[in-house]
Amino acid sequence: MSRAYDAVVIGAGPNGLVAANHLIDAGWSVLVLEAQPEVGGAVRSAEDVQPGFVHDTFSAFYPLAEGSPTIRSFHLEDHGLTWEHAPAVFGHPTKDGQWAMLHRDRDLTARQMDEQHPGDGDAWLELCGQWDRIGDHMVGALLSPFPPVKHGIGALAKLRSVGGLDFVRSMLTPAAELGRVRFGGRSPRLIIAGNAAHADIPLHAPGSGLMGLLLVMLGQTVGFPVPQGGAGELTKALARRFQSLGGEIQCSSEVTRIEVAGRRAVAVRTRDGERFGATRAVLANVAAPHLYGGLVSEADLPASTTKAMRSFELDPGTVKVDWAVDGGVPWASPPPAAPGTFHIADSVEQMTEALTQVSNHSIPAAPFMLAGQMTTTDPTRSPPGTEALWAYTHVPQAAVGDAGDGSIRGVWDRDDCERFADRMQARIEELAPGFGSRVLARRVLGPREMEERDANLIGGSINGGTAQLHQELIFRPVPGLGRAETPVRGLYLASASAHPGGGVHGACGMNAARAAIAHTRVRELTPAALRR
Repeated sequence: MSRAYDAVVIGAGPNGLVAANHLIDAGWSVLVLEAQPEVGGAVRSAEDVQPGFVHDTFSAFYPLAEGSPTIRSFHLEDHGLTWEHAPAVFGHPTKDGQWAMLHRDRDLTARQMDEQHPGDGDAWLELCGQWDRIGDHMVGALLSPFPPVKHGIGALAKLRSVGGLDFVRSMLTPAAELGRVRFGGRSPRLIIAGNAAHADIPLHAPGSGLMGLLLVMLGQTVGFPVPQGGAGELTKALARRFQSLGGEIQCSSEVTRIEVAGRRAVAVRTRDGERFGATRAVLANVAAPHLYGGLVSEADLPASTTKAMRSFELDPGTVKVDWAVDGGVPWASPPPAAPGTFHIADSVEQMTEALTQVSNHSIPAAPFMLAGQMTTTDPTRSPPGTEALWAYTHVPQAAVGDAGDGSIRGVWDRDDCERFADRMQARIEELAPGFGSRVLARRVLGPREMEERDANLIGGSINGGTAQLHQELIFRPVPGLGRAETPVRGLYLASASAHPGGGVHGACGMNAARAAIAHTRVRELTPAALRR
């Protein structure tokens, strides 16, 4: 027997839960179906590495969530969410004992930069001042459906006050060069390039500088916060809010098919044989390759969409290592203040080399690593005097070789994963001698394990598809779309495969929900005889 709702949302990750909350706020009846046993998608946590240690399974720090008007609008603090911050936002240690540091206090950031290279402090404060004037509009434009009319006009109105075309040129400057153009020292370059490398845009390509500046300025203004008690507390708060308003969530319910009738999505079916009708919309927080030709039959899609999806490009795979550490990380040269996040790369040039190796389908010899000290940031994560630590790095979706010692084949079985984790751990050991002797437990999640825990992370891709320009804006997920609408009426793409892409900001889900509401209003106001 089929049950019907105004909307069915597929996937209880952050985008799906954001969409569900907005729809239920609009008075719709909403069912969320999740394949995994619990909500969260790529925002989950568990005590599954070492007893007493809470590790985040995937993502961990959430500047985009804290800076997102969408997520802030839900007042999740009323539903149990508490943000925590480390003493310092970010650090990048170098082999000569120095640290590039980012603090929420811009004056402290600038002072430490100036100590390392006179003049960089004033240059940093000038950049912060420009962001103060135009940053909200830039974030708003990036997170809005394309084209971002409101925030685009707002940014244009502020453009002269931040330097006009010179500012535009700075934003288009590749990350590897942006720090060199605006600063004289090493630290600003490491900070900007390292944050740009959170996406897969090459550091010498236009767009990478804007990505780096976005994350750095968010860190400078809102910090890199974490949910107290684990990443999963963010998605649990979204779920609690949704359920408190009458929404329904059904876990361990994998959707295997979206029914289409008269070129319109009308229902979903699960692996267990259940059917749920959707009288107004189906919102799919699903990676585009799983949606087009997967959940939606090719027979229900235009030939142009099916053809375009053959060129859809995933972002690189991921290997993530979690450690339970006794006594914390024994840095050879301790940082001026304990950072929540840190990066491992010898220099911007070495960072670029490692990322280029991945782009060339080689497993990196000395991987660029993003890492997090979770107990430093949130003391509830592990016992006093310990650290819940993680690091991840990117690897090719299809490796053709190992740029290192040749021991890793790129098949990402247990042997590959452990060997590569040893390579990653050795990178930390270089800067923190004796680190390995403090490890109480280690877990390695390779591309296969990532996808097993969240089907959207195809081959360990964490951003729903490449963030490079050829697959952004109107080209995401395929040319001519660029919005949440799909070729099937009543079906909306709510995952990171839609604009604006990866990151825990909720914009993909919110854009889909708003599109569903807008199209439904038009449809319900249109006489039945005129509908097609």
